[in-house]
Amino acid sequence: MDVTEDAVRDICTDAVLERGERYLAEGRIRDIHRVDTTVTAVVSGSRQYDVRVDLAIDGFAPWCDCPYDGPGACKHVVAVLLRCVDDQPPDEGNRLDAALAGAHADELCAFLRDELATDADLRDRFLARIGESTRQSVDEFRTSIDRRFEETNPEYHVVFEPIDFTQWFDLANEYREQGRYASAATVYRALAESLDDNMERVDGAYDHFSSAFSRALDGYVGCVATAERDADAITDAVAFLDKRATSGTPFLAEHFEKAAVELRKKADEPSYK
Repeated sequence: MDVTEDAVRDICTDAVLERGERYLAEGRIRDIHRVDTTVTAVVSGSRQYDVRVDLAIDGFAPWCDCPYDGPGACKHVVAVLLRCVDDQPPDEGNRLDAALAGAHADELCAFLRDELATDADLRDRFLARIGESTRQSVDEFRTSIDRRFEETNPEYHVVFEPIDFTQWFDLANEYREQGRYASAATVYRALAESLDDNMERVDGAYDHFSSAFSRALDGYVGCVATAERDADAITDAVAFLDKRATSGTPFLAEHFEKAAVELRKKADEPSYK
C-alpha cells in the first residue's frame, strides 16, 4: 500500500502534478480519512470537491466530482495522493470493526433501515449486494439519469460540464458481481439510452460523455451475452441496438451497429441454439 510520487506521476500530466503539489502546499485538503485502503477527502477549489482513491489498486481508481475532463487524474486527486506519499491518514477500519462488533443487531437493523428509507441510491446498492434482482425498469432508471442532465444546467438546455454517473455504474457492477446479469443489463441499457438521447445537449467534456456511453454499451452487451442463453433473447437485444443505430445520435450509430454485430455472433454460437 506504499504510495510513491512516481506512481502518482504516472496517472496525471506534468501540469496537473504541479497544480496538485501547489494545492497540497496551500493546505487545500480540508478533510481526509482512510478505511482500509480507501481514502476519502474534501479538497477546496472553486468549491469543495469530494475525492476518493484506493491505495491498493494499480492506478488508484481515482474519483472526483470536479468538472475536470482532461487526460489522467485531476489536481484534487493528485493533491490527496501526494499527501498519502509521506503522511497517510490513520486507518479507521479497526474502529469501525469494533463499533460493529459491539453494536446490538437490532440497533444495526434499525439504523440501516432508517438510512435505506431515505437514500434510494444506498437502498438499490444494498438490495443488489444481498442478491436481489432489480424491480426497476429501463424507463424508471432513465428517469433518474435524465434528471441529472436537467439539473446540471437548469436554466439552459446545454450541458457544459461532466455529469457523475458513478451511482449507476456502481449499481450495475454490484449486480454483475452477484451474477445478476439481467439486472445489470437493465442499468447499463438505461445509461446508454439516456446518454444517446441527451448527447445533443452536450457542449463540452465530450470525452467524458463518450467514455461513459462506451462503458455503458459495452456493459450492456457483455451482460446480455452472459445472461441470455437463447437466440430469441439475443435477437430482442439486437433489435434494440439496430433501432438505436438508425434513430439515435448519428455519431453514436456506429457503436450500436458494432454492438449488434457482436451479439449476432453470440446468437450463432452452438450454446445459444
